[in-house]
Amino acid sequence: MTESKILTREQAVQQAGKWRSEGRKIVFTNGCFDIVHLGHIDYLEKAHSLGDRLILGLNTDASVSCIKGPLRPVVNEYARARLMAALAFVDAVVLFGEPTPLELIEDLQPDVLVKGDDYTIDTIVGADFVLERGGRVETVALVPGYSTSKLIDRIKQSY
Repeated sequence: MTESKILTREQAVQQAGKWRSEGRKIVFTNGCFDIVHLGHIDYLEKAHSLGDRLILGLNTDASVSCIKGPLRPVVNEYARARLMAALAFVDAVVLFGEPTPLELIEDLQPDVLVKGDDYTIDTIVGADFVLERGGRVETVALVPGYSTSKLIDRIKQSY
């Protein structure tokens, strides 16, 4: 069942079109989501609450390594995709390997683009595109003290 929520880009575009034709508001967010923690859960739940369907763009292993360094990700892309798809408030997961999710955002044409409040609207990739289409760009409060990097550091210090 969770695998059915992991879509190719083409499938995601078709699904977004179907949801849009049903009058559903589509929310998009993206990230690495390596070693899932409370901060991720809280963030995605808040993102979903901003619309009817949440599509999550998930960085491939290669793109995570480019962003986070050669020792990341800790959890491979298939496992990360399954974990994200298992969340009730995530309606679709799409892997992307580009340096930014801009092409995916342009393909999906979400109504709402969401990132954490560690971003400002002018630093969110795809914000201009979404706003020009009449959509919204939102930032949601992050749970203080939770990040994968901090979690990895705590694990390393413990052993």
